Amino acid sequence: MSSELLDALTILEREKGISREVIIEAIEAALVSAYRRNFNQAQNVRIDLNLQTGSMRVFARKEVVDQVFDPRLEISIEDARQISPNYQVEDVVEMEVTPKDFGRIAAQTAKQVVTQRVREAERGIIYSEFIDREEDIMTGIVQRLDSKFIYVSLGKIEALLPVNEQMPNERYKPHDRIKVFITKVEKTTKGPQIFVSRTHPGLLKRLFEIEVPEIYDGTVEIKSVAREAGDRSKISVHSDNSEVDPVGSCVGPKGARVQAVVNELKGEKIDIVKWSADPVVFVANSLSPSKVLDVMVNENEKATTVVVPDYQLSLAIGKRGQNARLAAKLTGWKIDIKSETEAREIGIYPREETIRLFDDQVENEFDYEEELD
Repeated sequence: MSSELLDALTILEREKGISREVIIEAIEAALVSAYRRNFNQAQNVRIDLNLQTGSMRVFARKEVVDQVFDPRLEISIEDARQISPNYQVEDVVEMEVTPKDFGRIAAQTAKQVVTQRVREAERGIIYSEFIDREEDIMTGIVQRLDSKFIYVSLGKIEALLPVNEQMPNERYKPHDRIKVFITKVEKTTKGPQIFVSRTHPGLLKRLFEIEVPEIYDGTVEIKSVAREAGDRSKISVHSDNSEVDPVGSCVGPKGARVQAVVNELKGEKIDIVKWSADPVVFVANSLSPSKVLDVMVNENEKATTVVVPDYQLSLAIGKRGQNARLAAKLTGWKIDIKSETEAREIGIYPREETIRLFDDQVENEFDYEEELD
């Protein structure tokens, strides 16, 4: 048994990073509990574990006192001095009380402790690895499905993809390879638990980082993302380098980069717009592909009134208000859209100070379908 234990301790120390001393302390503590449980003993004991010989001995520890009140924990000065004349009051006397069949119990206990520590170490390693990957993207393989989750293998562990994080336009089957966004890593009594998503805006952002080198190296920055998973999304991009076209970088040659993201998201439409610190320009860009005539800003309420040509009103609002809703999420501004006729009738358009920045706004957005045509 000693050689097996030594081998196990060596493996734990070398491969799992757990020191031998920590394991020995855990085994000794477990043996104390095993002794008390199996032999109905309440006395104070110490375990002597000899790794070289494999022997395990039990010693009862008793305090030397003038008058004994609890013989399980105390020994009189007279009895102590029969063992050794050097004992004084408050010294501790140790006497071997190893039961005959304690070796078998000790071996089982040591094995259980080592197994438990190996399991804990493996869980700790997995947790440490994945806690650093929160808000990151990974490729997994669908293992199985039930009414609450899809279980996705990420190699060392299965991640949970909840129903509300699954894309409505996707159907998952075992052995499907999918990219997922890690939303949360929890440490539980049963080991680390990892939750992933296919609908999180972060997934869209990470996919562009993979496909667009200029985003990965920081030349182009994704400033904001608005997403209705499986249907349509908008992202705003910016570059401090005046020679770099942030929208064109994300589009790629013949739309190849954005199309790769679209394919991964099973046809989700993606609008890429140019970010601006000026809310007038940013809100106008965010409503692409609609043309905008004017944007009036209310700083106090962080609200805007947008005027669009009559024939583009439905395009600006979008199906079931989707385009306007995504634009509001993207910019962080409330957006009230009015047709040119309505704006003229209520006297808010045209204004003397109307800023005509929108004639070339088509350059600030991208429709990948047109590019691919």
